[in-house]
Amino acid sequence: MRTEDTRRWFALGALALAMLTIGLDVTVLTVAIPTLAVDLDANTAALQWFSSAYTLALAALMLPAGALGDRYGRKKVLLAALVLFGLASLACAFAGSAGQLIVARVVLGIAAAAMMPLSMAVLPVLFTDPAQRQRAVTIWVTSVAIGLPLGPIVGGWLLQHYWWGSVFLINVPLVIVGALAVATLVPETHGDKSLRLDIAGALLSAAGMLGLTYGFIRIGDNGWDDIAAWLIVAAGAVLLVVFGWWQRRTTHPLVDLALFATPGFRWGTALSILVSFAMFGMFFTVPQYFQAVLGVDALGSGLRLLPMIGGLVIGSRLVDMLLPKLGLRVVLTAGFLVLAAGIGLGALTRVDSGYGLTALWTTVLGAGMGLVMPAAMGMALGELNTDRSGSGSALLQALRQAGGTIGVAVLGTVLATAYRAELGALNHPPISDGVNAGAASTAGDPAALAQVRSAFVVGMDTMLGVCALLCAVAAVAVAVFVRGQWSSNAGPVAAESVHVG
Repeated sequence: MRTEDTRRWFALGALALAMLTIGLDVTVLTVAIPTLAVDLDANTAALQWFSSAYTLALAALMLPAGALGDRYGRKKVLLAALVLFGLASLACAFAGSAGQLIVARVVLGIAAAAMMPLSMAVLPVLFTDPAQRQRAVTIWVTSVAIGLPLGPIVGGWLLQHYWWGSVFLINVPLVIVGALAVATLVPETHGDKSLRLDIAGALLSAAGMLGLTYGFIRIGDNGWDDIAAWLIVAAGAVLLVVFGWWQRRTTHPLVDLALFATPGFRWGTALSILVSFAMFGMFFTVPQYFQAVLGVDALGSGLRLLPMIGGLVIGSRLVDMLLPKLGLRVVLTAGFLVLAAGIGLGALTRVDSGYGLTALWTTVLGAGMGLVMPAAMGMALGELNTDRSGSGSALLQALRQAGGTIGVAVLGTVLATAYRAELGALNHPPISDGVNAGAASTAGDPAALAQVRSAFVVGMDTMLGVCALLCAVAAVAVAVFVRGQWSSNAGPVAAESVHVG
């Protein structure tokens, strides 16, 4: 038994390593953009597609990938995805043109779309003990979250010493280790092999998620008055409604929509989306504050996010100890209150606040994330049976991804609106396009530069205030509606022990 336990934890380590590469890949590209613009002769549109191509592929294919794992074997599909991720990373590293890099980023997103849900789907199989399973979920979630701030740090260091392709090449050894460990340590699991793959559902879900995600990416780039973006969002939403109708009609649905009838999955998913909303908003604005207001480079910006990692580690250590003693409702309520307090402190930032305040509130924010994310995702995961754990995990991850994308668009618009309102006579292109363009345009005029920085800080504070309010509302909702007890037999979030009202 001790040997089996050791194998389980080594297998989890392999999965966590694979998830770390995904977290890194989301943000590592940000530091390489200026170099890519020169070396690959990439225009602004190409630079945007370097990021969007990955995000769109990830969002569009997560649901079909989860269903493929259930049907043909989660380990098999996960291994194929890891190999594909490594090969796509090599293709990114040695791309000779902007078009080649965009295509390679699409393939990278396809691989990640399978890696994320299927690595989570094997956790209930590896860890049947409730306490061990919750600890495994915490480690899995933390590995993804830590990869996000590490991306600019690792990428900045690599760019200082090597060529731009090294920011992608770093994935290869991590993927090799992860694939070998998965191949030797993770058991094969699958759902009902007799179930046919829902091709129509896969196409509808992919097209719907693609439209919804791309539409909000365009809104984030061009503003809320982009009619074409809204038409794309509307088309995506209609396709997703048709997808929902089809899932209730077909004999072999791609996803089990009955999961939303279970309070644990419904609340766990909703709370996970809220956390993603706030987290992506923070990652969208704080690096801009570091670079445009504090005047640090991309590597320095990443290093200044290290306190958030410290808070995240503290919160993730506490959550597994507190859940059995206090229960889901208390832990989640406390976690969202910590998040609201941390982000609320951030909303007090002024131009002359310096880094000390930011270090404090990002630490508190990290602690809140460490409390909420594992507990919320553990709620949802606890409702999944072994037959549909792949598609259920994919549904959870797809909704989180969509929530993060929409969050960046909504919160980015809140920031931009407040920023432009504070610019006064400077509210014109290129200054009104954003703080980075504004700071570059006014570099020779100290008074104008000071106004640009002040306007951005007002916009950032407004955006963070919205995030803090959302977290406070979530804390109240959890305290009033969620009832969850830790059961030593049924796990942290058994259907019978989590209910509403």
